[in-house]
Amino acid sequence: MEEIRFPSPLKGIVFLFLLLSFSCCGDKTSRSASVHGDTIPMKYARNLTLIRHDGYTEVLIRNPWDTTAVLHRYALVEEGADAPRSLQEGKETLVRVPLHRAGIFTAVHCGLVKELGCESSIRGICEIEYIYISSIRKAVKEGRVANFGTAVDPDIEKIMDAQPDGLLISPFENSAGYGRVERLGIPVIECADYMEISPLARAEWMKLYGLLFGCYERADSLFRSVEERYLNLRDRAARVGHRPTLVAEKPYSGVWYVPGGNSAMGVLYRDAGARYLFGDRKKNGSLPLSVETVFEKGQQADIWLIKYNQSVPLTLNQLISDYPPFAYFRSVRAGRVYGCNLEKTRFYEETPFHPDLLLGSLVQIIHPELGIEPEKAYFYPLE
Repeated sequence: MEEIRFPSPLKGIVFLFLLLSFSCCGDKTSRSASVHGDTIPMKYARNLTLIRHDGYTEVLIRNPWDTTAVLHRYALVEEGADAPRSLQEGKETLVRVPLHRAGIFTAVHCGLVKELGCESSIRGICEIEYIYISSIRKAVKEGRVANFGTAVDPDIEKIMDAQPDGLLISPFENSAGYGRVERLGIPVIECADYMEISPLARAEWMKLYGLLFGCYERADSLFRSVEERYLNLRDRAARVGHRPTLVAEKPYSGVWYVPGGNSAMGVLYRDAGARYLFGDRKKNGSLPLSVETVFEKGQQADIWLIKYNQSVPLTLNQLISDYPPFAYFRSVRAGRVYGCNLEKTRFYEETPFHPDLLLGSLVQIIHPELGIEPEKAYFYPLE
């Protein structure tokens, strides 16, 4: 190839341009690293970004109802570290970590915090009637943990008395904010994990809660164990040739709420080897449908799974008594109706961050021929 020769003055200009270009690129790279920090890899979660900086972690929560927008930004600042400059510009909410006096509004997050070994950091809870962790109920009875009342209308005076350093609250679409709670000056941590589109995506949020309570390594290790068990069960179910049809839940006050196809439960049914009859409804949360709509499809389902909350077990006779046409369901005639009594199990305290446990229970029901013995059973045949 013929060598390209530049005129002498032009050669100097080209050399200077290249030198400046490499210099600028190098400067841009170093500045980019200092601005963006080290992103903590998220394999499944789509609404959560965690970026480590010197002395603090930046948390970005995407709005699950408008994925072009940000729901909340936080700076989790470690004890003794200076707050980042961005806080002075009002871009982020400051949270001093680890939390020592947390207020937790859901049973789901109470269960995870306990499993991470940080139960002593819980200073207040909501909805005690849905929390079945005996140690927490005992702490509330003895006055060591405050009962804030309901999550939608918590007792502000009790929150102030508890002096929490953070409040873990589940956000909702089109909510008008958190009212007087927001005006207390206590960091509100919006726990939008339940809006993720897969069970493992939701479980991966335990990395954030590990950062909040100063036990990230423990949370990361727990997640990796959950992931391994879940994928193993999913792969075993996927190798089975047939997929029984499945319908879920039962009507209340004339409305039948079923999981959307993109909800964690909808994905769990698919991963357990079932053909979920409303899996084509691509929605993250629940679908409010008429009884007639679900009945039309559901009566031909091979399996029927129901979650309910009552002091005595649900029976097939009670089910049919409430709605006589249920007697014609294929699942009822075949004795393949299974119920999960939320009052007797720790379903909501365990399964959101342990989808592997729930998947094992579901695979046993949907594909008993695999001979899987689940670590925990949540659904039992209705008598």
